[in-house]
Amino acid sequence: MSKILSYKGLIENNGIDKILLSTNKGERGYRIKKFQLIGSDLTGVTQESCVKIMLTNPGTADGVVDFSDQRLLAVGFYEQNTSSSYFGDQVVIFDHKVFNQDIFISHIEGTATPPDHNVNYYVELEETKLSEHDAMVATIQNIRNLQ
Repeated sequence: MSKILSYKGLIENNGIDKILLSTNKGERGYRIKKFQLIGSDLTGVTQESCVKIMLTNPGTADGVVDFSDQRLLAVGFYEQNTSSSYFGDQVVIFDHKVFNQDIFISHIEGTATPPDHNVNYYVELEETKLSEHDAMVATIQNIRNLQ
């Protein structure tokens, strides 16, 4: 039987948040079920935010999206422009890959008026119990991603 865990936060421009998930034996696996974004200031601002969920710490936030990067679990783009016809548009894509280690959420802003806006994120993870073999495979994959 699986359960759903939710995490939410406010991340600043160029910020990286860490969600602690790892255990000593890696016996719990996780899969992204939902990923949503919304700006922190919804009154009269223009904002473009790129938020990524990675299996390893990216070191610095960037807006480069490369689906061949095996460390990339999800990407979300949030855009609002209160002076035109769109407000709060978002595109979110995530992998259904099972992982058993900590994950990292990064945010970089494209164009914002005024600059340096934060963005809120909401992530739901499905938690499942992994067999000893599956835990070992997931851990080894994560170690390979560190290299």
